[in-house]
Amino acid sequence: MTDTLLALVPTYGVWLILLALPLSCLALPVPSSILVMTAGGFAAAGDLTLWQVQAAAFAGFVAGDQLTYGIARAGGASLVARMKARPKLGPLFAKAEEMLNRRGTLAVFLSRTIFSPLGPYMGYLSGALRLHWVVFTVAAALGAACWSLGYSLLGYVFATQITQVASLIGNAIGFILAGAVAFGLIWYLLRSWRAEKAKDPA
Repeated sequence: MTDTLLALVPTYGVWLILLALPLSCLALPVPSSILVMTAGGFAAAGDLTLWQVQAAAFAGFVAGDQLTYGIARAGGASLVARMKARPKLGPLFAKAEEMLNRRGTLAVFLSRTIFSPLGPYMGYLSGALRLHWVVFTVAAALGAACWSLGYSLLGYVFATQITQVASLIGNAIGFILAGAVAFGLIWYLLRSWRAEKAKDPA
């Protein structure tokens, strides 16, 4: 599917991005990051216009975030509970929920930049937990702007090395997520130890 989508970039360009980004925000398996990077590469070659690629990525991202938030807000906690019950989605929801509880609004921004694989699940959780719409929208839009500019410029600058850059970013995100989980576990154990120590001063 990825190869098919990438082959359509020079023909459909910004329209393809406008369609793909909302689907990605809904947690569907759409390779949004490499799609935007590829579009940035075609912009470097003169086949597309960079600012249009960036605007389409940003608009598609914001529209997808709003759709995800709205669906979860209407479906409520029961919708998220059903999604959490799925074996593949459960761990991702757990990581997103832990980050939201620990970081609050900052977690929404981070889930659209450094921790972008958690983005869709953060959107669902924000709607289900009724995070204030304005707060969510501002944080998500700022993150979407950074993401859109970052990936399109990576493709523009490294037009001939997009595959290598995408692989490098994927590995880096994997390390970051693993580090976040380890940090969360250490923090939880330390807090539990301190609580036990407070109960038993002797």
